[in-house]
Amino acid sequence: MAAASDDRRPSAGPDPEPPTGDGEIPDEFEAVLAELERLRARVATEHGDDTFGSGGDSPAVTAIPAGSDPRVAALQGQVRELRVRLQASRDHAGQLTTTLRAAREQLVELRDEVERLSDMPQRYGRVVAIHDDDTVTLVVEGRQLRVPAPDLRALATSDDDMANDQGDTVEATGPATLVVGSEVLVNEQSNIVGVAEWHDRGELVTVVETVDEHRVLVTGQADEERIVTLSAPLRDQPIRGGDTLLVDLRGNLALDRIVRPEVERLVLEEVPDVTYEDIGGLADQVEAIRDAVELPYLHPDLFAEHDLKPPKGVLLYGPPGCGKTMIAKAVARSLAQRVSERTGRPDVHSHFLNVKGPELLNKYVGETERQLRMIFQRARDKASGGQPVIVFFDEMESLFRTRGSGVSSDMETTIVPQLLAEIDGVEALTDVLIIGASNREDLIDPAILRPGRLDVKIKVSRPDATAAREIFGIYLHAKLPLAWEELARHDGDAMATVSDMVDAVVDEMYSDDPRNRFLEVTYASGDKDELYFRDFNSGAMISNIVDRAKKSAIKRFLDTGDKGLATEDLLVAIRDEFRENEDLPNTTNPDDWARISALKGERIVYVRTLTGEDVQGGGKRIETMSPGQYL
Repeated sequence: MAAASDDRRPSAGPDPEPPTGDGEIPDEFEAVLAELERLRARVATEHGDDTFGSGGDSPAVTAIPAGSDPRVAALQGQVRELRVRLQASRDHAGQLTTTLRAAREQLVELRDEVERLSDMPQRYGRVVAIHDDDTVTLVVEGRQLRVPAPDLRALATSDDDMANDQGDTVEATGPATLVVGSEVLVNEQSNIVGVAEWHDRGELVTVVETVDEHRVLVTGQADEERIVTLSAPLRDQPIRGGDTLLVDLRGNLALDRIVRPEVERLVLEEVPDVTYEDIGGLADQVEAIRDAVELPYLHPDLFAEHDLKPPKGVLLYGPPGCGKTMIAKAVARSLAQRVSERTGRPDVHSHFLNVKGPELLNKYVGETERQLRMIFQRARDKASGGQPVIVFFDEMESLFRTRGSGVSSDMETTIVPQLLAEIDGVEALTDVLIIGASNREDLIDPAILRPGRLDVKIKVSRPDATAAREIFGIYLHAKLPLAWEELARHDGDAMATVSDMVDAVVDEMYSDDPRNRFLEVTYASGDKDELYFRDFNSGAMISNIVDRAKKSAIKRFLDTGDKGLATEDLLVAIRDEFRENEDLPNTTNPDDWARISALKGERIVYVRTLTGEDVQGGGKRIETMSPGQYL
């Protein structure tokens, strides 16, 4: 029987393989395989041969003759449908296998997380001692424990990284970092299981004194004193009285030294940039203070040979704005240069402690005295290295007033004795010099001013005409831009131009011109006296006059393009400065104001301004009141 080629059907192909993997064969897949075997058996029975085969691998389907039994064709269709179902079952089984594998991995992760969360919490401890028998002493929650020293090499692995207080990852600490003060992790058996990041928080205390190389005496917020042990990083640092330390009070361990200790908030340690060349009109005062300060340090052998002790202190007194503070700064700078020259080391110099008086005062009883002790302790520490120290008290009368005067709150009854104890106490002030500045020296306690304490007293007076020329010569120099009219009068010589300008302005300031009259004062005896602006002149006023003239020259250049400083600018500046000071003596206590202005002598009971009035004018009266008592 011939078979037509166009009636051939495609081969059914081999049976699909059952799904493989870790999952089991689904029941649906087994049912499909069983149905396929039954259909094969029926086809073989109906067709009379083994066309479809009975094995796992079906041979190619032979062509079915035309007119064959339609049941065979139906069975073949069922076979094809079953093959599609088998393929779908295999895909579904593969997806189930993947899902099961992912679920197994999640179960493993969850089991690890549960085990981690169920671990006992670790506690923090602090190492307070390391012993030679491979044990360490810890303080854990206020209890001291002695435990075996851990093998830190085993702890310092990549898995033991920890996060510090800021959340940054910190690598595990090596063996060399287990020192006194180290913070460690301990488990429930109190064994060290890790080294934590160095703790940077705690309570602040102030060092009173050093007990030995490993211990210091400190005081806390409530003034309670305790002895604490220095951690390893602090044992190589110089710890001085007044320093502020970070302390773990549970273990009595000092962990860190604060950069800005308490004393540095009260004093300014610096080498000033003022030189003697910056001071004009005070040659005698400069020579006197150099003799008192520099000679004892530069020639100690001569002082020892003559059995002469250097002075302990110097008082600079006089009206405000006349250069007292500048002299003190210039002395400190000059002394620093001399020290460097003598030692041959530019890094070695003197120290200038500029005490900030208002911050020294404290409302708590005894606190100001304690801070004063800290300042002198700092001075002694710095002087112990052979370097001179200058302790400068500006406006000295604000701290050390006469005791029992009733002028202030009587706080000086304890502050003054504290200063006297520091000057004359058991601990000598070697290479420490006290310099005080005041414009009311009459208010300073006499016990401080006596010889043996503030031995040298230098009066800084108001500048006369000669001194004023020197001061103007510092602020007016040939390097300044000068007006071309001024230069033309001196054939372009800048030095001669400046000298002529200085002479003109000084003559104007110190003339008896009625415009320069300032005040009329009446004394208790009834005598009257006229005072001129020159009687209230100062270096600060001269500096301000020059600054006014410079600003006027700048404004003129911006407006007209004419550049340079002119004599007229200085003369106008003098008038403006005098006019600005007209109302300054308006005080309810003229005698008090007169003392500040260095008008000594008989008590002043009445003051009348003369500025701006004509010859017959009445001027402006200043109210008066009882001036009180002055010593």
